[in-house]
Amino acid sequence: MEIPFEIYIRAFVLLCAVIDPLGTVPVFIAETRLHPEYDKRSVAIQAVVIAAGILLFFLIAGQFLLEQMGIPLSAFQIAGGIVLFLFSLTMIFSEGKLEGEINIIKSGRDTAIFPLAIPSIASPGAVLAIVLLTDNHRFNILHQAWSCPLRSCYCC
Repeated sequence: MEIPFEIYIRAFVLLCAVIDPLGTVPVFIAETRLHPEYDKRSVAIQAVVIAAGILLFFLIAGQFLLEQMGIPLSAFQIAGGIVLFLFSLTMIFSEGKLEGEINIIKSGRDTAIFPLAIPSIASPGAVLAIVLLTDNHRFNILHQAWSCPLRSCYCC
């Protein structure tokens, strides 16, 4: 069964919209401004790898975890939106807090994990989008992993 190229485009656009790679650039610049130049590349790579691991985990187990906790998807959508809204408010209105975080967080690994990997790249919206892209009721996890994880996409 051939998968239309349109499914890949829709999933790519959805993930680009919720991950917002251009919106993460100012956070990266602000968080790594006290790091040496050679350390900035390492911080960026670590942040992307950690965020990819988190999103991959939720791609595989997200729907199962929500069902086991008895959380309906609509409640997850509302909670994710609230967390994303609060994070955006702190980014807009608290310039002094960011400087305090830079002074506290010294190592590149700590900076790569918070705030770059979580919640900037692997944000609540990105986790929600990843969970929505799978359907464990129609396809098992092995089928989704080996054939195409986007075959069971709700958005198509």
